[in-house]
Amino acid sequence: MASIVQKPSDLDFPESFQDIPITKKSSKKSPQTKISVCDVMKNSTSSIIKKMEFQVPIYLQQYTDLYTAYLHSFDQIFGTCYIAEKEFFDKLEIDQNTLKSFDNISNTFRDIISSQIDISTQVLNTYVKTRISTIESFDKYAQVMMRIYANMLSQFNSTLENKW
Repeated sequence: MASIVQKPSDLDFPESFQDIPITKKSSKKSPQTKISVCDVMKNSTSSIIKKMEFQVPIYLQQYTDLYTAYLHSFDQIFGTCYIAEKEFFDKLEIDQNTLKSFDNISNTFRDIISSQIDISTQVLNTYVKTRISTIESFDKYAQVMMRIYANMLSQFNSTLENKW
């Protein structure tokens, strides 16, 4: 079982996405650049979000590898049981009609489970699309609210300037 993503360096992401910048304090005094609380919060938040975004493919690949390992393990168990039990059951000389009925029931269960897997995948797909649509709707609403908030702050600042 080969992993698609071996390590973060295998991905083709810009260097800035790979590490959150660490601010080092310098003993030398440099000219103070005026920054705002908003600058600090925006830069830190964006840096963390980019770091999390970079990790998504790695997380997905790790869970894929883990799930695949479980599936292969179960498949190997049934393969081993087949080898060990075939000789035993062949010696029992079970009636062929009984085995055909058992095969039919087994195929019916297989088809039902396969159908349930397909339905589950469709439900998950719909769920994700709904969540994304909800996030997009929230984003549009938040943008409207931020414009109103910015206008309100601008009006507040202009009233302050008139009073000074």
